[in-house]
Parts: sequence; C-alpha cells; structure tokens
Amino acid sequence: MGPGESQVRHEPLSELQGIQSDDAIGIPDVQDAPPLEALMLNLDASLRVHGRAHFFNWTQGLLQSLLSHEVLICAVCDGKSSLFRVDSFSTRASNPAIFGELLLRDPSVVPTLISAWTKRRFRPVILDVDRGSTLAGGLFARELEQQGATQLLVHGVHDLSGQAASLFTFACLPGAVGPNQAYLSQLAVPFLHAAWLRTQISTDASAAGLKPSAASNITSREQEILKWICLGKSNFEIGAILNISALTVKNHVQKILRKLNVANRAQAVGKALELRILSP
Repeated sequence: MGPGESQVRHEPLSELQGIQSDDAIGIPDVQDAPPLEALMLNLDASLRVHGRAHFFNWTQGLLQSLLSHEVLICAVCDGKSSLFRVDSFSTRASNPAIFGELLLRDPSVVPTLISAWTKRRFRPVILDVDRGSTLAGGLFARELEQQGATQLLVHGVHDLSGQAASLFTFACLPGAVGPNQAYLSQLAVPFLHAAWLRTQISTDASAAGLKPSAASNITSREQEILKWICLGKSNFEIGAILNISALTVKNHVQKILRKLNVANRAQAVGKALELRILSP
C-alpha cells in the first residue's frame, strides 16, 4: 500500500459502537432495522441484474430503501492484471462517471480505502473525507464535497488470499451512516458483488461484438464439442468420441464459429473461456 495509509481516520468510537470493535458487528435493534420484506425484495432484485441498466435501476431505486446514498462507486479487480475496473452510479450528480475516474486518477484513494477495510478485518468501514482524513483535500474528496456526500461507507469482497476482489463505496450525506447501515452492507454487498460481475460479463460480450444472448445460444452438443476442441481433438477424433460423423462435427463447428463471431477454432475456444461457456 502507498505511504500515509496508516493515517486513515475512523469516526470516533462513541459514534460507531458496534462496528469499530474487534467483535463481529451485532444485529441492530429491531425497531431501527428496515422491514425484513424490504431486505428480501432487494436480494431478490439483485438476482435479476444481468446488465448495467438493470444494475443502475436496482442500486439507485430499491436499494436506496436499505442503504441510502448519493453516489455508489464500484471497483472490481481484474484478476488478469490486478487492476480495478471502476464505475459509479448516481441520480443526484450531473456527471456520476467523474467519481470513478477520480478514484483511479488519484493514486492514494484505492490503497487508502482498501487499507482501512483490511485493518477492519474486512468489515465495513465508515470514513469522513472532509475532516482531517488522508483523503481530505484530494480531487476525489473535493468532488464529493461538492455533492455534500462526505461520509463514506466502504465494504467489499475478498478472495481466498485476502486480496480485495471488489470494493463498494457508498458516498452519503453527513450523519446518514451508522451501525445499522454498516450491518446492512454486510448483508447486501455479496449480492452487489455478484450482480456487478454479471454486468461485466455482459459488457465484455458486447465489446466483443456479440449479442447479449450469444452465449446462451450455444447448445449442449456444441458446448461438448467446444470442450473437445479445447483439448486439441480433431473433427475425426471428436466424431469417434461422440459416435457421430466427422462431417456432423464440422457442421457443428461452423455453427459455433458463427454464433461466437470468430474466424477459427482457437478463437472459438478463447471466446468460450471468456464468456464462461467453458471452464479453464
């Protein structure tokens, strides 16, 4: 992590009892918690997210009933390069994309947030950006101050090695976040993470010139043939394994190439891996 991260300032313990101790976050008082129905509706809605528009509608609509925020900034690690893909969502800000851009442009922001979250043993962190924190005074903090969203609720998902797989930052009005919201973020963020990853797969497919339904158009037989192609088998060998003719295999291969919009077998395997049609 970058220098100065140890200076991250948490809110006073008196304000955040129940989330700043080393004990697990306690269940909030029933009288303060939102209806269980609202929670279940949000979890159900998250399962229906398969594109960026769905994600926007959910997070800036129904999710606000659980975690009210001015801006939501999503950062998901690209495992190939250990870099983060970042996007931001808001119905309040005129240019929501600026928050994601500034998060990446300022090299201290992501390390600071991850460091604070890691020190909390991967439990939600509440930070202020306008009162002596490491983030104060930076471009990211100044943009949040213009929106009046100076209180951050930060939580994410980590992998088996303890590295951040994703980090979600809810930028909120001062005083809008407390133990209740921190507890709810623990319930909601795993669903947020899964929904956001599905939007990224959809985005990758669109960028590759595929229709959103291209992956689902691959039949089980074509998927089986792709598996054997991936293992280096020829049409003749695949036909012998599946007890069909080499010509039938060739016809299946041609259909696969058209559906995936690729030119050859090697590209088909690469695209199938990218779209999760095949597992590595």
